[in-house]
Amino acid sequence: MDSFKAGYVAILGLPNSGKSTLINALLGQKLNIVSDKPQTTRRKILGILTEKDHQIIFVDTPGLLKPNYLLQERMMEAVEISAKDADIILLIQDVNEDFKGEKLLHQEFVNEVLMNLTSPKILLLNKIDLSSQEEIFPLIEKQQSTNLFAKVIPISAKHNFNLTDVINSVVELLPENPKFFPDDELTNESERFFIAEIIREKILEQYSEEVPYSCEVLIADFKERERGKDFIEAYVVVEKESQKAIIIGKEGKAIKKLGEAARKSIEEFLQREVFLELRVKVKPKWRKDENMLNIFGYGKEK
Repeated sequence: MDSFKAGYVAILGLPNSGKSTLINALLGQKLNIVSDKPQTTRRKILGILTEKDHQIIFVDTPGLLKPNYLLQERMMEAVEISAKDADIILLIQDVNEDFKGEKLLHQEFVNEVLMNLTSPKILLLNKIDLSSQEEIFPLIEKQQSTNLFAKVIPISAKHNFNLTDVINSVVELLPENPKFFPDDELTNESERFFIAEIIREKILEQYSEEVPYSCEVLIADFKERERGKDFIEAYVVVEKESQKAIIIGKEGKAIKKLGEAARKSIEEFLQREVFLELRVKVKPKWRKDENMLNIFGYGKEK
C-alpha cells in the first residue's frame, strides 16, 4: 500500500505580502478575502488541498504587526500558535519591501519565534514580477546562506508563477499521516463565516481611512429557502456614531451600494440568489473589549 502524506502548513508574513492571494491560488479558487489595505486577514483560516497521495492543510494567518489593542493581540496569538503547531512553515516576503523601520518586525519574528521551531521552513519571495532578476538573485543567495530555510522559492502568487514548485516542495517535506479531512472538504469554516468575510471585503473596498478597521460583521440570520431567495440579515458593527453615519452615507446611498456589491459576491459564492439586509450597530471600543471579541469569534488562543 502506498504511503499517504498529510500535514498543516502555516503561511506567515507581513501585511500585504500576499498570503491570502497565495492560498487562493494554491487552492485554485477564492477562499479568503483580498484587499490592497493591510490587516485584511484577522484570524487563521484553513484551506484544504487533497490529492491522491497527499493532503495539505494550509493555514492563512493575520499579517505580522506590533499590537496596539486587544484584537491585534489576539491576531498575533493566532499567528504564533499557528507557527508552533505547523508541520511546515511558509514565510512569504514581498521582494519589493526592505526591512527598514516597521519592516524589521519580520526579522524580529524570524529571530524570536521561527528560529526556535524545528519544523521545516520555506521562504517564498513574492511579487517577483515587479522586480528584475538582478535584484532577486542576490536576495535568494542571502536568504539561502542563513541556513534557516529548507528552500527559497521566488514566486508571483498573483500570476501563479512557480506555485507548482511550492506544492512539490511542501509535499516533499510533509510527514506520513492519514487524511485529516474528507476529500471534498475545502475548509473548516461555515457559509456564515464566509458571508461575513465577503461583506467585510466590500467594506474594505468601499470605505477609507480608519472606518474599515473599526468594522466587524455579524450574521444575525441566515435562512435557506426552497422557494424564493435565501434571506440573510447582517450587522455591520462600528465603534462610533460618526462611523455609523459614514457606513450609511447621505440618504442611505453608501450602505445601499455596499449591500448591492456584497449581495452579488455572496450569490457568486453560494451559487444561488439571496436577499441581503444590512444594519449598522455601534459598540464603543469593541476592539479592546474581551467580551465583544469572544462574541465575534476572537477568543484567546490556547
